[in-house]
Amino acid sequence: MTIQSFQKIASTVIFWSMLTFGSSINAQETINSHGISAYGDLKYSANYEHFEYVNPNAPQGGTLTLRPSSGGSTFDSFNNYILKGARVTGLGLLSDSLLTSTSDEPDSSYLYMAESMKYPEDRSSVTFKIRSDATFSDGTSITAHDVVFTRDILIEKGHPFYKNVFFKDFEKVEVIDEKTVKFTFKEGANTRDLPQYAGGLGILPKHYWKDRDFSKSGTDIPVGSGGYTIADFEPGLFVKYCKIDNYWAKTHPANVGTGNFDCIRYEYFKDGDVSFEAFKSGAYLVREENISKKWKTQYDFPAIQKGWVKAEQLPDGTPQSNQGIWMNLRKQQFNNIKTREALQHLFNFEWTNKTVFYDSYTRSDSFWENSSMQAQGMISPEELILLEPYRDQLLSTVFDEQAYVPPVMKQSKFDRSALRKASNLLAEAGWVLDTGILKDKNGKPFKIEFIDDNDDFLHILTPIIDTMKRAGIVAKFTQIDRAQMIERMKSYDFDVLVAGYGTSLSPGEEIAQLYGSVGIKQLGGANLSGFGHPAVDDLIKKVGGAKSRNEMHIAVRAIDRILRAYHIRIPNWHLAEDRLAYWDVFGRPKIKPKFDLGVMNTWWFDQSKYDDLITKGAFK
Repeated sequence: MTIQSFQKIASTVIFWSMLTFGSSINAQETINSHGISAYGDLKYSANYEHFEYVNPNAPQGGTLTLRPSSGGSTFDSFNNYILKGARVTGLGLLSDSLLTSTSDEPDSSYLYMAESMKYPEDRSSVTFKIRSDATFSDGTSITAHDVVFTRDILIEKGHPFYKNVFFKDFEKVEVIDEKTVKFTFKEGANTRDLPQYAGGLGILPKHYWKDRDFSKSGTDIPVGSGGYTIADFEPGLFVKYCKIDNYWAKTHPANVGTGNFDCIRYEYFKDGDVSFEAFKSGAYLVREENISKKWKTQYDFPAIQKGWVKAEQLPDGTPQSNQGIWMNLRKQQFNNIKTREALQHLFNFEWTNKTVFYDSYTRSDSFWENSSMQAQGMISPEELILLEPYRDQLLSTVFDEQAYVPPVMKQSKFDRSALRKASNLLAEAGWVLDTGILKDKNGKPFKIEFIDDNDDFLHILTPIIDTMKRAGIVAKFTQIDRAQMIERMKSYDFDVLVAGYGTSLSPGEEIAQLYGSVGIKQLGGANLSGFGHPAVDDLIKKVGGAKSRNEMHIAVRAIDRILRAYHIRIPNWHLAEDRLAYWDVFGRPKIKPKFDLGVMNTWWFDQSKYDDLITKGAFK
């Protein structure tokens, strides 16, 4: 799993291993290398000058203005590592790590803040030497003591994820000398990924947090280890990050042609329509569009007609976001699998795609859509070998039926046959229709509340809610404020939730937080459904210990097959492209990074284009 993909899940980092190019082995025991990857396939040599997908001569300067792609309409926290608060978008800009990743490899990382690393072949430990010129944003030297402090404070006061998942296989972290730190991992752990877990950890300043309470959220601008700092902000309106003038890694090969903007500013809006109108007037310059109807019908405004704004669909080479309507199995009404299966028949994707999405999307079925990790058809012999020991513990459908695919419905708002199928399944689950309302054996109505802190999905949810009502379910949508949303998600106080997870080309044991038993009760965790199964827990360990990409793929397919069989969410849809609109004031390399949109990392501000549009009166 790459640094970028791990940030999608937990705003932190993780990686993998095996032997690497450019390594030197001493008596087949110790590996000294400039990089590390899961399966030994490093693309860049030790003396690389820059990444292939950048323009090494890209101009520096200007401000990139965006809207947050997610995260609500406001913020109250600049602490990226704790459970409390509504975090501001972009906090990853404040942190650097010992290793860095690329956007054209699935699971490689290279020396960054560290000038060297060494580890034994079994990866039971890893030792990093920190560059002598590496400093925090206030100019203080970064030392091994800061690395140890980071581990300790995250376990003590950080998000529960760090203690329960990230550091669970770390035995100890030692200061060897001022600039050398050693991570030792627990005996018996899957160690393939652990050196890159360690190397991908954002380093926190011990001196800054010495007299501050790390567990509290707030908007004090922190000292960071990254190349940007927060220059200005106003909660609910904007946050602006700007480059640190004397940033130690300014000329590092990993930064040549990347990070070309002097400042990056996120504009916040409480209303989606207001946000779109603001983009049309030039209040911000780049917009990713996630509403099909808007993309199909509203991107013909004057600035586009005049060529001032470009609208493109760019290929996305990553597995698609695992988006769905997640059922909270912690709630009694979802305990019976027949109930969960019935709900699959109450979302008419075919009608929604035609009517709402303008036939833009493909229905998702897998938890690893658009990848080689997607389970297909009947169970394969390789998957069967992994799942056979759990036959008595798993549903027979895992073995006897094809990997679950959602029902295909008629392109009419109400598919009567689908409604009948749902009603039959609900009856099998023990629900009884009483004066139009489904009730359990105790006479308690079947209720489903959809919650969100905005109404972006309401036009999609309304037909689903109407269909649920026809089936006898007391269904409704409730819009709550951002603070309530965060608290209810942290404590799993919801019935169903529309949400999506970023997925990785190279998953490891970190997926336990999404689908493992460890995440069922973890406060603020990512296991939204609350599903757990011993077979999945063991398969996750096999994913983390796989010695080849093919071996990993087989284990993930087996997990995918199980998760789909248990109907823990109603799958949504996907588009293997990014819809991007931008004011034509940028330059960009000829090569788009395969696993990243590239805007923030590889584009640059073209002052002459901007001045030309100013002259033409483009910005109102």
